[in-house]
Amino acid sequence: MKRTSHLPPDGLISLTPEGLHCAAAGVWIDPWRPVSRALITHAHADHARPGCGTYWAIGSAEGILRRRLGTGIDLRPVSYGQEWRLGDASVSFHSAGHVLGSAQIRLTAGGERWLISGDFKRDADPSCTPFEPVGADVLISEATFGLPIYRWAAGASVAEQIRRWWKGAPERTSILFCYAFGKAQRVLAELAALGDTDEVLLHGAVQTLMEPYRQAGVAMVPTRPVSELPRSASLAGRLVIAPPSAHRSAWMKRFRGPQTAFASGWMAVRGARRRRGYERGFVLSDHADWDGLVRTARESGAHQIYLTHGQSDVLARYLREVEGLGADPLEGGFETERSMEGEPGPEPE
Repeated sequence: MKRTSHLPPDGLISLTPEGLHCAAAGVWIDPWRPVSRALITHAHADHARPGCGTYWAIGSAEGILRRRLGTGIDLRPVSYGQEWRLGDASVSFHSAGHVLGSAQIRLTAGGERWLISGDFKRDADPSCTPFEPVGADVLISEATFGLPIYRWAAGASVAEQIRRWWKGAPERTSILFCYAFGKAQRVLAELAALGDTDEVLLHGAVQTLMEPYRQAGVAMVPTRPVSELPRSASLAGRLVIAPPSAHRSAWMKRFRGPQTAFASGWMAVRGARRRRGYERGFVLSDHADWDGLVRTARESGAHQIYLTHGQSDVLARYLREVEGLGADPLEGGFETERSMEGEPGPEPE
């Protein structure tokens, strides 16, 4: 039977129907429902929901948050490492290395430091600020890929695999499916870091999220919306990046005999590519792998670790029995079904 745990009733953070709540600061962290004040770890749809009164988030996430939640939201941009007071608590945001503007959030009050990791990764990524190790007394961490089978190769080596796959089929259109926010921009940045200068074509859902990355100074290969090309134009030898929701959609009818691939951490599971109907799978994730999860738990110095999402029970048992850490899966509304991108629900665009 899966061992689960509740947050202590006298702890700095409690779990409410709206999500994680810090009464000392009067805020919720990545709330599930509209609340008066919200601290946002990043702009993916399962962490940033509409309808809240005031939002705090890293400044580089502002463009995407306003696009997704509304241009008129009350958003208070903050910087990494900046510490400020909310009520009786101190709050600071620290890079999570997940996507542009992603953060871990630390709250301190009553002599306790609690850290909420949000989604994070430890791997090098030219499209976002690197992960920052942060100390805490209590850590609430994701465990999306919390099994030892999930161990990532360097992004640069995966990008080289993608490039060889694309350039090795000059007679076909190569369509790479990946999450529209974060993964797509990482692929474009990894290709640029390899020295590639060929233009890549984008599905509209990816194109709409490019400007915040360009404004943040992220170096990526040249891109253009595929919709700008005449339907009669030959797309042989071109690379197209699209969200998984476009696969098997009417949008695919404009391509003749394309080769298809999917970039995701789930591609580490044998059979996942075949079940989804892709010709090729590339193992590339914006979440921490097994080693990254264990390392982060160890380096946090936390005396208690609560794990959410994914295989939290397996990781918690390893941290207890092998690492000697206090660790338990956190009972609550976190176990939403995750799609092949490591994000819950359908594509937002």
